[in-house]
Amino acid sequence: ERIDMGNLYRILRSLEREGLVSSTWDELSPGPAKRVYAITDSGRTVLDQWVRAFQEAQQQIEAFVNRYETKRG
Repeated sequence: ERIDMGNLYRILRSLEREGLVSSTWDELSPGPAKRVYAITDSGRTVLDQWVRAFQEAQQQIEAFVNRYETKRG
């Protein structure tokens, strides 16, 4: 599927307003100037929190599946 680029840039601008990413214009590359995005320290902190939350959820799901398979078998 193709990514809706308009929606992607709206999300990036929203993340920038929240201080989670920053952007600069790259005028040195060939072609028209391009906006380049980078994650900020605050963004890295939030990303780390999301990863920990996903890891915890993954552990809970694995524990559930293991209990299910143990009782099933």
